[in-house]
Amino acid sequence: MALLIDGYNLLHASAIFGPPNRRGPGGLERARSALLNLIAESLPAEELRRTAVVFDASEAPYGLSRMFEHKGLTVYFASRDSDADSLIEELILQDSAPRRLTVVSSDHRLHKAANRRRATAVDSERWLAQLLRDRQSRHEPRPNDSIKPEGPLSPGEVEFWLKQFGGDE
Repeated sequence: MALLIDGYNLLHASAIFGPPNRRGPGGLERARSALLNLIAESLPAEELRRTAVVFDASEAPYGLSRMFEHKGLTVYFASRDSDADSLIEELILQDSAPRRLTVVSSDHRLHKAANRRRATAVDSERWLAQLLRDRQSRHEPRPNDSIKPEGPLSPGEVEFWLKQFGGDE
């Protein structure tokens, strides 16, 4: 695993969930799905396959198992007897290459657990800001990607541009 994300911590940092008075029925499920979609659509494919998001849940949402895949992303729901932080700590301990692991959470308990294994810990707000910057830069055209017409201009196009720039015909 390369990236381990504290799901609800990141959800609150993202403001996807919104204020309590605007959530309504099914709001948590919609917000969780929106967060997973944002992550899945923003990470490069090779990183996505090595990413896990962990949520607290007394039970997994109806029809979902405690561990499932969402667009290449592994999603966990903590068991009834545990919480997301405990599951994340367990996953950090189980990781075979913790120096290559990044833990995304603003929870200092998880930062300490990551540091003990020499993994990298990043606050949710910082990680999300970087994710959005990286996503934007991947979707923006690069300066060298100019849009050039293919092939020679037609006689009509040549005439149009000559008129525009006052050239001789």
